[in-house]
Amino acid sequence: MVLPLPDPLTIVGVTVFCLAMAIASYSRRIFDWSGASCAFVVGMVIGICGNVLWLVLLLVFLVTSFGATKYRFEWKRSEGFQEGAKGERTWRNVAANGAIPTLIAFASFVAEWTAPADGMFAKDIASYLFVSAIAVAAADTAASEIGIVDPRVYMVTTFERVKRGVDGGVSLTGQLAAFIAAAYTSAIAYVVFAFFDESLLAGPATLFVPMLCGFLGCQVDSVIGATWERAGRIGKLGNNFLSIGLATLLALLIALL
Repeated sequence: MVLPLPDPLTIVGVTVFCLAMAIASYSRRIFDWSGASCAFVVGMVIGICGNVLWLVLLLVFLVTSFGATKYRFEWKRSEGFQEGAKGERTWRNVAANGAIPTLIAFASFVAEWTAPADGMFAKDIASYLFVSAIAVAAADTAASEIGIVDPRVYMVTTFERVKRGVDGGVSLTGQLAAFIAAAYTSAIAYVVFAFFDESLLAGPATLFVPMLCGFLGCQVDSVIGATWERAGRIGKLGNNFLSIGLATLLALLIALL
């Protein structure tokens, strides 16, 4: 059986795109060199094993991360809330947020190679799951980076007032930012798939379910932060990975209904 690899021209295009994305993200201090290198690898796997249009969503996530990180950055730095020296993320951040989307891309590749086209990881379902995972990452980043400016922070499990930056703390500003990030990530994906490749659409669910799961995944992140993370049982990046995984699993369960 022949492997379902894209043609050489597509592989070259994916390589150039991922290289440009890595260089731009490093030069704009979105990632340090380790993060940019890891992002290149993640992009290559997603573009070759998944679909080249999925790379558009990675770009959307990068833009979201950059915009949210730079929002009132000087204030964040003065208060000690910034990531890295200039807001840059490392390979660990990329792995925590990119592992689930990468696994989805690889699973869709294996399914295309070995399973029927209408299997659990057929391209339309895989695309829908991929969008859900990216929506969670975008929502969580927006909630953390924009919500931190709101002084009215409450513990997600008890609704008691807490200080900014406390694990499990949420604010109205952060909740609104999370919903907007999940919504426009899902909307952009739906429009891109509908315009360029309708075979990637799992019906209206491609728009609404990732939007819902993206926002809910952000809430799961907060709950884990308020419980396991505060107790030292899991780190921030482990929390990111777990919350993205659980929200994507919810999207899969909805797809199987």
